[in-house]
Amino acid sequence: MYVFARRNVTNHFSDSSSPSPSPSLFHPDCHFVTDYFTRTPRKLNAFRSFASVELFHFSVPEDTVVAVWNLITFKEQGGTFGDSCPDRNVTVYFRAGAPPVINPLHTRFPQDTIVPGSFAVTLTWTLPNRTTGVFNVTSPLPGDWFLAAHLPKDEGKISVKGLYEECQYLFQPQLIVQRLIGISVLYPGYFIEQMVPAHNRSVLYKVFIPSYVSSVKVQLANCSTHPRDQPSRGQTRDRDSTGDSCSVVLKIRARAPPVHNSSALDCREWSPCELDTPLPAWEHWYYILVERYLSNQDVYFRIGVQVTDCSKSSASKGSPSSSSSGPSSNLNLPQSFGSAMGFSLSETLPSTPAGLPGLPSHAQNSSSLDPAGSLLSPQDSITHMAPSSDPHRCWPIRPTLRNELDTFSVHFYIFFGPNISVPPDRAAVFSINLMPVLDSGGVLNMELKLNLSSLRGENITVFGCLNHGMPLSLKDNSSVKCESDSVSGFLLSVNSSSNITKLRIPYPQTGTWYLSLRSLCATEHGFEPCSNMTAEVYLRSYLTPCINDCGTYGQCKLLRTNNYLYAACECKAGWDGWGCTDPSEAYSYSFQLLSTLLLCLSNLMFVPPVVIAVRGHYLLEASVYIFTMFFSTVSYTHTHTLTLIHTPKHTLSLTPPPPPPHTHTHRPTHTHILLPL
Repeated sequence: MYVFARRNVTNHFSDSSSPSPSPSLFHPDCHFVTDYFTRTPRKLNAFRSFASVELFHFSVPEDTVVAVWNLITFKEQGGTFGDSCPDRNVTVYFRAGAPPVINPLHTRFPQDTIVPGSFAVTLTWTLPNRTTGVFNVTSPLPGDWFLAAHLPKDEGKISVKGLYEECQYLFQPQLIVQRLIGISVLYPGYFIEQMVPAHNRSVLYKVFIPSYVSSVKVQLANCSTHPRDQPSRGQTRDRDSTGDSCSVVLKIRARAPPVHNSSALDCREWSPCELDTPLPAWEHWYYILVERYLSNQDVYFRIGVQVTDCSKSSASKGSPSSSSSGPSSNLNLPQSFGSAMGFSLSETLPSTPAGLPGLPSHAQNSSSLDPAGSLLSPQDSITHMAPSSDPHRCWPIRPTLRNELDTFSVHFYIFFGPNISVPPDRAAVFSINLMPVLDSGGVLNMELKLNLSSLRGENITVFGCLNHGMPLSLKDNSSVKCESDSVSGFLLSVNSSSNITKLRIPYPQTGTWYLSLRSLCATEHGFEPCSNMTAEVYLRSYLTPCINDCGTYGQCKLLRTNNYLYAACECKAGWDGWGCTDPSEAYSYSFQLLSTLLLCLSNLMFVPPVVIAVRGHYLLEASVYIFTMFFSTVSYTHTHTLTLIHTPKHTLSLTPPPPPPHTHTHRPTHTHILLPL
């Protein structure tokens, strides 16, 4: 049975009876649902800048195990099939969360610019007028996905328009996803009895990790090929049989089901089997996969999740056995689990197994793991929120105030800022929230300036770590790195010799970004915490449409594809690059001056026809020649004189314009709608 729905240009089908790729890989209670999405074909253009790229926006549902993009390209000429059109390769880029930042011409990026990674596929022609490509993604990240497609750069051939029909290359992407429904949900602080049947390869679970969590631990206990109530010969009832008989692998991944390179632990070598994930992503689902090795036996086990919550003190982090409130009552779970803020597990989960069959509390089933019967390990009595390099200490997070000035023109103000005091004994953490979809089409700018008068002669370096999803802390050792075992951020640093640093991220990921600042003193063996010395820095963070408004030799265009807005630079005078800062093929001053003078000289050739028309009393023809000569000269000289004014005679220097973007008005095309900035 098919269900059809149409939203704008998206066709959406749902087929719950479609065959799954591997039905035996997951729990038998799970079912596969196949969704189809398509987009209207669009004409592709030769690449000049990102403004000439066709951008497509898709949304991948949660719990998707496989996504297949069907890439269809065909030719048209004069309203019919373009069999005689030459074959031109089509390049398609993929990126999750924001549009891809591409550089097919290998031009220079502006200074201090971060280039996010993306996937690329080149389509070659298999038929005279049609070709199809397939791009598979196993366990894709849910949310927004963007595709950018273009033709190769034109070779610069000159042809007379109208002598023959133009060849058009049309591109249409289609998305087919298979998602899993019925995934078992784990709750922190509780164990459940589970098994992997002999006819199944693995079992998939998911657990929601709220904000202010410093670590996640997945525990697999009592693993055996026999049920607990039927112990094997020579095996006691209460024995934790995790060991040689527990032939499973434990995998975990954020936001999507695990893949081959996800964090994994072989449970044959550990008893009990515990997989730690420090500094997890906040406000996301974590997927846990229990995959058994090839055998024809059932595998029985108990599985639970432990989280270390930084938002509460150890006094209020009692185990379920000591309180009826359940595990960590202030875990901010999503609204589907209850209220939007301050959800308590006690409102849904009873603390006794009698109230919830099949979900025993850890207090009554933890004797094999902890003699004290407590799943949540005690922490120091610190009530702050951001995790630090020490797992038992947490730092407070300071929010920023969002001030929207215009489209992609947002300033993030710090309370009691912009001057910030960075204490010597802890990090200063700030959060910057980018709105979903709305802010991903601009540029995130970060500027950090060190106040030299606050150093008092000390050799202090202030390090900053900018990361998406969760704050990363800088450790107190000789090598300062902005990374963890699973993610990495962007490192900034200022000191007495270089007190200003900048960072630009085009098309940033939406969500919350965290900036952690730490002051360290340089020694012979590296860096160490400073003593009684507070550094002061000036922090400025803001969102702009383009980098430096595309400089002197470019124009910032605001483009739209369907309902998605994004900005891109369009360069002039031969300048290239993402911000029109690459002068490798720029026109020289003498060339621009010569071309302007030659055009004015060529327009003087209209003077003899005007004289002849006036003497013959052909006033209409004379006026047409005069208007053509006048406006051709004015329009060309006006455009190129502006470039010549900003171009010095001997050097080509870039002078960035004032911070507020200028307003540009352009003629719209059938694919991009250009809006004024």
